[in-house]
Amino acid sequence: MNALTEKQKNILDFIDDFQEKNGVPPTVQEIADHFAVKSSTVFAHLRALQRKKEISRTSKARSISLLNHQRTLSNMPSGIWTIPLLGQISAGEPAESVSLNGEEYQVPAGIGGCTDKNRLFALQVSGESMRDLGIYAGDIVVVQQLDSLPSPGDIVAAVIPGGECTVKSYFPHDQHSIELRPANPDYQVQIHRKDQVQFQGKVVALHRKY
Repeated sequence: MNALTEKQKNILDFIDDFQEKNGVPPTVQEIADHFAVKSSTVFAHLRALQRKKEISRTSKARSISLLNHQRTLSNMPSGIWTIPLLGQISAGEPAESVSLNGEEYQVPAGIGGCTDKNRLFALQVSGESMRDLGIYAGDIVVVQQLDSLPSPGDIVAAVIPGGECTVKSYFPHDQHSIELRPANPDYQVQIHRKDQVQFQGKVVALHRKY
């Protein structure tokens, strides 16, 4: 088997991370947006990865499957972490800012690749604006605090002007503003000035109770 290029390794890592967070593989466009490249470039890398038997895929959306790539767990702690469960966050129309309600939530240690449980908290989702990424009302999202701006395509918990809190996909818009993008055509993209948005963190995992 031919060795992987650095870009191909990065794409595999992104697919792995995306599926871990969202429960579904990314689309070609989401991969292109994350790496700021054209979709044709992504297609070329995916074809190479297929030839190297690292992935399988069909013409359908979200059909990428990893064949050999596994998340490195050697540095991940074992056991269960207890993290704070905060108030609801809207995946629909913006809601009031979340606040601590004293509840706790248990997650596997090292969830989402995090090594410090103090940087994690959980939120319960309301609304359906992120349904096409598999996030539904009542789901619990696990959020990791950030030290810097999120990466394009990250699903974030953000406080927007007026103190309202929402969960959306983050993308840069221009030099002075950012885009918070829903995953449901019934909802509009939100454009805000950078200095008017406070990122609480990025979503690293999703839990659903049946």
